[in-house]
Amino acid sequence: MTAIARTAWPALLSLSLIAVGCGQQVEDHSNTAPLTEADAKDPTPATRTAAEPPQTKIVVVKEDNGGNPNAALPSSPDQGQAPAAVAAAPAPASEEGGVSLEKVNYDAFLKRIAANPGKPKFTVVDAWATWCGPCKENFPHLVEMNQKYGDKGVAFASVSFDDPAESKQVNDAKAFLAEKKATFRNYLLDEEPGVGFEKFGVNAIPAVFIYGPDGKEVKRFTMDDPNNQFTYDEVEKEVVAMIEGKAADAK
Repeated sequence: MTAIARTAWPALLSLSLIAVGCGQQVEDHSNTAPLTEADAKDPTPATRTAAEPPQTKIVVVKEDNGGNPNAALPSSPDQGQAPAAVAAAPAPASEEGGVSLEKVNYDAFLKRIAANPGKPKFTVVDAWATWCGPCKENFPHLVEMNQKYGDKGVAFASVSFDDPAESKQVNDAKAFLAEKKATFRNYLLDEEPGVGFEKFGVNAIPAVFIYGPDGKEVKRFTMDDPNNQFTYDEVEKEVVAMIEGKAADAK
């Protein structure tokens, strides 16, 4: 899988031969998305707005982060630990045949996973962004797995690292999810740019996290090790093993 490492874009050009994933997006208020290797093959800009298919409805939910979006957020729990207090997760803001995109901070995201309706045995979460070419290229695999295994005790969800303050990125994310018919739960991480990498403990996306029924992380697939790049086929094999009770419940 071709990927771009997390660093400043000028440095990326010289390190492109060893790049491993889409890293932290450089803060740029021009709304010009960085060029990924996947986009180099496709001259169309990465942040183009996909045509919204007929009869697809999108509703965005804004998470209440204490009434002040700029207020300091509480410290996140140690990695792999479920939040101390689990709040009931509201039903996704979507209509039949529609797509939801819920804006939440990191701690609220963990609570949503722990309180997932139906109490699935595992929840598979794909971390992505519209400015990440490899993320968009591989996202359909998540949709396919949901179609195959969504009724077998496994829930699927996505979390976007797009900048919640950039309306174009948010709109592009909504359009992309609608285009791919991502009818599972989709979250928009309501944090400052770059914070998502720190909170999730990764240097690049795409990345896939698997959580147990208690909301604790039990497995992750990342691009952080250039000598150990994961594929979505490997993710699917792990999902099948979990369904069959053969997977180890450890990272």
